[in-house]
Amino acid sequence: MSFSDPISELLIKLKNAQLARKDHVIIYYSKLIETILNILKNKGFIEDFKISDENSKVKKIIIILKYVDNQPAIRGVHRVSKPSRRVYKSVNEIKPIYNGYAVSVYSTNKGIITDKEALRSNVGGEFLFYIW
Repeated sequence: MSFSDPISELLIKLKNAQLARKDHVIIYYSKLIETILNILKNKGFIEDFKISDENSKVKKIIIILKYVDNQPAIRGVHRVSKPSRRVYKSVNEIKPIYNGYAVSVYSTNKGIITDKEALRSNVGGEFLFYIW
């Protein structure tokens, strides 16, 4: 059983697991979550993830959390666009958050991409969340 908002579920589970000093967290699989996890891995917020292919009916993802100098790599997350309130930004409205220290993630017609990739591709889209 999963939340109706898998992105919020992912972000909260990552944040809470790091606050509790867990070494990994398990979440239900979806292509959307896999794409977001690839971005978080490339940006250094998580160590790695693997898709469990056990003989269960439901696929899951095991996310290995990252700590730097015994501190969580994820300092905070903020979900911007929600199922109840969608937030869209044009390419002209995309600005760095926390002086570029945070990574913003957008859903565009080019796929799920970061703010820098959106500016480079000259596209706007749904402002999903930012993480620092």
